Amino acid sequence: MALLFRKALETDLPAIVAMLNDDELGRGRERVSEDLARYRSAFREITADPNQFLCVVESNGRAVGTLQLSFIPGLARGGAKRGQIEAVRVARDHRNEGIGRAMFDWAIEQCRAQTCALVQLTTDKARTDAHRFYDSLGFEASHIGYKLKLD
Repeated sequence: MALLFRKALETDLPAIVAMLNDDELGRGRERVSEDLARYRSAFREITADPNQFLCVVESNGRAVGTLQLSFIPGLARGGAKRGQIEAVRVARDHRNEGIGRAMFDWAIEQCRAQTCALVQLTTDKARTDAHRFYDSLGFEASHIGYKLKLD
């Protein structure tokens, strides 16, 4: 399957939001509706930031995957830059086809190109299938993450 990795366009928002919504956790967090105003505002902020890359993966002209890469400069680890991979989703009808692995290979290469010393991600504790997948890619569950909801 030929995959095209590209920067997301605003016209991709309905497909991206649909992928974010398409699981047990996403259905409780995402607001799929005709009004994508909040998503458009966030999209514009992401695309204006040179340290952010919102990616869409296409197959046969259709969005089949998405992820967001953040490049985080830091002082720790001798001034190392980190690559943060977030919001990884593959369209339901294209899961288990190797697209997720291809997406991570691509994202890790982007981090290398940005001279990142480390690639990191967070994942919900409930996503046990994702944990096995990340383990298979060589990621290690080396830290404990905490979040504080503000809204």
